[in-house]
Amino acid sequence: MILLAIVTTLLLEQVWPLAPRNPVLDALRHWAQAVARNVDAGAPQHAWLAWTLAVLGPTLAVALVHVALTWLAGWPLALLWTIAVLYVSLGFRQFSHHFVAIRDALEVGDEERARQLLARWQQVDESSIARGELMRLVLEHSVLAAHRHVFGVMLWFCLLEVVGLGPAGAVFYRQAGALARDWRASGSSSSDASVSAALADVTQAAWAWIDWLPARCTALALAIVGSFEDAIDAWRRHADRFGNANDGVILAAAAGAVGVRLGAMPARAAPGQPLGEVALGTSPDDALPGEAPSVLHFARVVGLVWRMVALWLLLLALLTVAHVLG
Repeated sequence: MILLAIVTTLLLEQVWPLAPRNPVLDALRHWAQAVARNVDAGAPQHAWLAWTLAVLGPTLAVALVHVALTWLAGWPLALLWTIAVLYVSLGFRQFSHHFVAIRDALEVGDEERARQLLARWQQVDESSIARGELMRLVLEHSVLAAHRHVFGVMLWFCLLEVVGLGPAGAVFYRQAGALARDWRASGSSSSDASVSAALADVTQAAWAWIDWLPARCTALALAIVGSFEDAIDAWRRHADRFGNANDGVILAAAAGAVGVRLGAMPARAAPGQPLGEVALGTSPDDALPGEAPSVLHFARVVGLVWRMVALWLLLLALLTVAHVLG
C-alpha cells in the first residue's frame, strides 16, 4: 500500500497541483499560531509544550482518523485517506513553480526579475545578489525544497507506516519543518515576531533531530544517482561549511553529485538561519570544489531529483515484492 499511495499521489499532484496557499496548510498554520499565542510564555517548558501541541496535535488527529478508517471501513478508505494526506504533504508542485519561474527569467537574461522572484520565495534581500550568487542560491534552495517537500516526507511516511501510521509521519515531518521555517530567532527576516526566543530555540533543536536521518538518506541517494565518489568526498570534507548541519550534508552531497560549486558562506551561522540570510564568504576557499553555478546546472539538478524519485520507487517496489513473497 505504501508504493501505491506514493505513486498515486505523485501522479495526482502532476495533474492537479495543490496551490501553495490552500485551506489545509492555512489551517495548520493558524493552529500553530494559536498555540504559540496561548501557550508560549517564554520559558523552556512552555516552549516544549507549545511545540508539542503545534506538531503532535495535527499528527495525532491524522493518526486517529487513519486507525478509525482502517478498523471500521477497511483498507480501501484508509488508502484514500492516506493519498489525501500525502497529496497535501508531499509533492514537487508546491515549490517547483518558484524554481521554474526563476530559471525561465535567467534563461532570457532577466536577472532583475529572477532576483525579485527569489526574494519573494525566500524572503531575502535581493539587492546585493550577483548573478553567480543568484544561481547558487536558486540551486541550493531547490535541492533543499525537494528534500523537505518530497524525500523527507516519504521517509517519515515509510517509517511510521511500519506501525500502520504512515499518514501521521508525513504530517509530523511537514508540520515540524513548517515551524522550523516560521519560528526562527528574532532578527531573521522571516521570523515570527510573536514567538519567544525559547520557542524558536526549541523548534530549531527539534527540527535538527527530526531531519537528521532524512537529510543523510537524501545525501546518500544523491550520491547513488550522481557522481558517487565526488558526492561522498564533498559530504565528508565540506558538510560543516554550511550554517545548518543537516542542510550542509545535503548541499555538500548535491555539489559533489552534480559537480557544481556551492556554499560560498561562512562555516557557521545561527541554527535554522536561511541560506539567503547568511553573509556570503569573501574567499574562494569558502566554496566547495566544482564548476561555477550556471543555468546548465538547473537541468542537471532536475534530472538528479527525478532519478532519486525513481530510486525511491524502485526500493519500495523491491520491498513490496519481498513482503509479498515472504
